[in-house]
Amino acid sequence: MPNTRIRPARRIAGGRTSGYDNCVQPSRPISQSPILVRPAGRGDADTIVAFNRKMALETEGRDLPASVARDGVLAALSDRSRAAYYVAEVADRIGGQAMVTTEWSDWRNGLFWWIQSVYVVPEFRRRGVFRALHEFIRDQARRRGDVCGLRLYVHHENRIAIETYQRLGMQQTDYLLLEEDWSARGRS
Repeated sequence: MPNTRIRPARRIAGGRTSGYDNCVQPSRPISQSPILVRPAGRGDADTIVAFNRKMALETEGRDLPASVARDGVLAALSDRSRAAYYVAEVADRIGGQAMVTTEWSDWRNGLFWWIQSVYVVPEFRRRGVFRALHEFIRDQARRRGDVCGLRLYVHHENRIAIETYQRLGMQQTDYLLLEEDWSARGRS
């Protein structure tokens, strides 16, 4: 994202702000483990690719080619003007992720941050992982001063996700999402 300032990771659940030197928490049961959210780096690429492929299969029944997913993730990780990934660590492993892209709003003279590529490992669902990601992203956006809001899109049949997003304060809009898809899938 343009001019995104990377801030140190912080523990969301009952902890203090921490720097990168002590990001990984000691092993303990999931229920007792703090959730640590941090910007993703190139070392997280394989996990993000795997999560993106699982998400595509789970939400759209789509088998995303590994090479396409990897190229897309690496492009984002090497150029934050395209996107920024954030990961949530739980019990010494990555339990979830979200990607943020930006959209300029001339009506508001500010940026919307779009939350995309949300994936939470099944065993960590309904345990606060997405809430921690959302809070971290929202805090980063609000600190900047040039972000006017958060947006995301979700499949209309994904009731559990919709309810989760609404509990966090997001509201359904009157807009429909339309597209022209020029990727290989869109041309076929």
